[in-house]
Amino acid sequence: MKRPDAVVERVLATLAILIIGVISLGNVVVRYITGGSFAFTEEFSVFLLVLLTFAGASVALRTHRHIRIGLLERAVPARVRPIFIIAQGLCGVVLLGLITWFGGRMAWQEYQWQSLSPGLGLPQWWYLVWLPVLSVLMLFRQCQLTLARLRGDFADDA
Repeated sequence: MKRPDAVVERVLATLAILIIGVISLGNVVVRYITGGSFAFTEEFSVFLLVLLTFAGASVALRTHRHIRIGLLERAVPARVRPIFIIAQGLCGVVLLGLITWFGGRMAWQEYQWQSLSPGLGLPQWWYLVWLPVLSVLMLFRQCQLTLARLRGDFADDA
């Protein structure tokens, strides 16, 4: 049996969904018993959902399960498909490169400004630093996927 790829992202996504479930359940129980709720759950849940989204998207990229439009690619002759694959890969690399660049700048600015989160007063960059880190992982997975598709490892399933 082949070992799953994108292990780092799979572990991050699993931990994120597990922690969201635990803190949400804990919040429901506390609210039911006391009528109040934990203050940190919303801030952490939003952060963990973003982390889960990027980690899941990275896994989807690596396994060629990302939402895509393959109609045009399937309509062209087989000898032209590599051009479409390269164009798709380049578009993904440009987009993820921009997300990495601007996400990194945003996290750096929040670090320099010493901004605090509105809910708990934690440094805002603690949440934002994950954006460029995970987009770099996605960028790497995009390159892996493009090369694998050019080798013919993934068929474009209709």
